[in-house]
Amino acid sequence: METHFIYLTILAASLIGPLALSFDRKVGFRKKWKYLFPAMVLPAVFYIAWDIYFTSKGIWSFNETCILGKPFYLVNLPIEEVLFFFVVPYCCVFIYECIRVYFRNLKNKPHDRIILKVLGWALVILGIIFYKKMYTSWTFILSGSVTLLVLYNKKWFRHFDPTSFLISYSIILVPFLIVNGFLTSIPVITYNDAENLGLRISTIPVEDVFYGMLLVMMNVVIYEKLKSKRRTKTTQHHHAHEQQL
Repeated sequence: METHFIYLTILAASLIGPLALSFDRKVGFRKKWKYLFPAMVLPAVFYIAWDIYFTSKGIWSFNETCILGKPFYLVNLPIEEVLFFFVVPYCCVFIYECIRVYFRNLKNKPHDRIILKVLGWALVILGIIFYKKMYTSWTFILSGSVTLLVLYNKKWFRHFDPTSFLISYSIILVPFLIVNGFLTSIPVITYNDAENLGLRISTIPVEDVFYGMLLVMMNVVIYEKLKSKRRTKTTQHHHAHEQQL
């Protein structure tokens, strides 16, 4: 295989299964693309901007032999890295939706909300403690802050189910770590260890777990918000129709 296609091949291999299974009748994920695709935009823009900044600061770098290279760049990011922020959320929200469909009896349990709150506060505190390490600090503080924002604003984010999220992300971590394992072991992406804790899951910086958690949470929260708005409009339409009758 031409080495310049390695990153692109990893992304394609990650996407092919969830994309094919999106047409499964029970899950009907294809019918939910109208919520998913708009939900993916804001997190992708946020992460692309973050990535551009960190690449410019040398927090991480890309192996030129494993990417398409010029002219396929957005500022200093290879096009594959840009696609990563659409491909990975697609696969992750697909898994999340499968969990929601196949395990409809899952209920929002209070202890799962507490677990996420404790995790959120712990991440913020650790991010402050390790403020000199940019990848650690930014990832922990942002992940913790967004988690706490979602959990402490129950009215605005009432459709976010901590139980479903925790179970889904536990499952998502398996393929997520496999993909990141390829990216960091080949390596397609090289990290500056001066800017992280130096703790690894095989070749993967531990910060990646929470970098991924934030990405998935942002997509899930917006996805659920858009779905809830659609349900609200449908309910209002039905009520208006009944009153007319």
